[in-house]
Amino acid sequence: MTTTAPGTADTPEVHFWAVPDLTGLDFDPMLAKLLHEDPVTRVRLPHGEGHAWLVTRYEDVKFVSVDPRFSRQAVWGRSITRLAPHFIPMEGAVGFADPPDHTRMRRVVARAFSARALRSLRDHAQDVMDGLLDRMAERGAPADLMESVNRPFPLAMVSELMGVPEADRPLMARWSDTIISAGAGREASERAKAEMGAYFTELVGRRRGTDSDQLAAVLADAVDDGTLTEHEAVGLAVLIQIGGAHAVRNNSANMVYALLTHPEHLARLRAEPELIPQAVDELLRYIPHRNAVGLSRIATEDVEVGGVRIPAGDPVYVSYLTANRDPEVFAEPERLDFDRGHNPHVAFGHGPHYCPGSALARIESEILLASLWTRFPKLRLAVPEEALRWQRGALIRGPETLPVTW
Repeated sequence: MTTTAPGTADTPEVHFWAVPDLTGLDFDPMLAKLLHEDPVTRVRLPHGEGHAWLVTRYEDVKFVSVDPRFSRQAVWGRSITRLAPHFIPMEGAVGFADPPDHTRMRRVVARAFSARALRSLRDHAQDVMDGLLDRMAERGAPADLMESVNRPFPLAMVSELMGVPEADRPLMARWSDTIISAGAGREASERAKAEMGAYFTELVGRRRGTDSDQLAAVLADAVDDGTLTEHEAVGLAVLIQIGGAHAVRNNSANMVYALLTHPEHLARLRAEPELIPQAVDELLRYIPHRNAVGLSRIATEDVEVGGVRIPAGDPVYVSYLTANRDPEVFAEPERLDFDRGHNPHVAFGHGPHYCPGSALARIESEILLASLWTRFPKLRLAVPEEALRWQRGALIRGPETLPVTW
């Protein structure tokens, strides 16, 4: 349910946004309405205090994402209106940093995503995927893809990148699920975050001087040479572990669901596998991968956005989902189009906070889509589409289960 408080000529109305639990690939009707009717406006979300500005058009979203007058660091300590009852990143983490601190932290992380490292990770990803599909075939149909593939695959990949031992990966999954849920409650989420932080404090400390390309060792070296504090290193580890496992799990499941329910697109990919990288980009643009919005920024001075003056001190959200559906940039944006030639989507964000793991996420999605139907050419849903269950109270959208047969 969404209600609206009236505004004046100088003060736009406030839209009270009770974010719905949506199914499948349904686009939030509130976001669609604001993109077309009120692209720079004020909203109030279920948690926190007051209102925030919401920017929805593509060019305005990019502007706010890069303009230094909008600060992430200034968010910390303020009870800004938001979807979750708690902040996901730890205090001092890269998500709440501005340049030059943000640039310094990102430069360390980039070492773990070098071209050489990504080549090695691609080979490892294919081996992991082949093993998961072997076990799925051994167990036989029907199978839950979330359990068999979409959950363990990205968890294994980000854990390999990080240096988390295989025996500890179930712990990572449990902590991440609790932290990223809007429905788990503040206390449970903060406890999970503290436990995960303590784990990475110990892991980073243990990896000092090991001369490894794994991210825990890279972070340990950065602490030793004074580039990062221990607190910053742990915050980076927590954020990357959660994002790498949780976001890719749900996004890749949504991609599989999209293909299972768009048989003509699936047939096209099976006939033209060379289209997979382009198809992954279009699926990233098309799929509404999250509920509501992510982290806000604070205007440090009065700034005009899309012809609207945002006063200094006000919080501002951008919606990458609506930016990816802006008809000024994408022709027929509501259509899934694997022939879309110009696709400058912002599914991984834009500007300084662009997702550092985007290249790995693309690799994982490409391997998953290429491998799944090569191994199981007749893969299809095992239940009627309307019987699928979708996560509730989640920040990142995705199916609870994805039953398939072949």
